[in-house]
Amino acid sequence: MGELEDAVMSRVWKWNRPVTVREVLEDLQKERSIAYTTVMTVLDNLHQKGWVRREAEGRAYRYEAVSTRAAYAAALMNDAWSQSDNPAAALVAFFGMMSEEQRETLRDAVRIAQGPETQKPTGPSELAVPPEGTEPPERTEPPENPASAQDPDGR
Repeated sequence: MGELEDAVMSRVWKWNRPVTVREVLEDLQKERSIAYTTVMTVLDNLHQKGWVRREAEGRAYRYEAVSTRAAYAAALMNDAWSQSDNPAAALVAFFGMMSEEQRETLRDAVRIAQGPETQKPTGPSELAVPPEGTEPPERTEPPENPASAQDPDGR
């Protein structure tokens, strides 16, 4: 998505309702000089790309986001990651750019994605992201699979 497409989509996401070209135009004109036809073309392009749906209203259209900004960000990250010749290295580099708060947010997101049966880790785990500039500790044993753990009687 280009810079102007992003500026238009930012308004569509922020307003979270069907919008007209005129509404987007008037808001964009607070920041820059832009023509009605330019905004109309951008919204048409976004419609063709599948980012917005439109519904006719008289002689004009109302445009509405098809997905959230979060879904768009996720698609960007997935595209960038899948294009890497070394996805693991790309992830390590990405984690290294994160603040501690972002790392904690990532840990929370991974726990949510894994489902309700996953408990919050109490020690070092594959969810832990090492502090910037450090290497993760090496494991000497494979992680224990809770489902394969035996009880004290050997069962």
